[in-house]
Amino acid sequence: GKKNMTILGSGSLASQCADAGLIDEYQLMIDPVAIGEGIPVFCDVKNKLALKLVDCRTFKSGAVLLTYHSAQ
Repeated sequence: GKKNMTILGSGSLASQCADAGLIDEYQLMIDPVAIGEGIPVFCDVKNKLALKLVDCRTFKSGAVLLTYHSAQ
């Protein structure tokens, strides 16, 4: 059967899985705060990610949840 896995906060593991073609859905939560520093989510991805936006949810806090599917 179909197996699901969630990766929270591990850019390195997510990049490795993306490069191996193991991720079919990406959910990115964007908070309305600019801190000017941090680690890019996809800094270690070696292959271009072609993504298609399939959903966008807005929350009262101003945060948005963007859901993308792999377009490859």
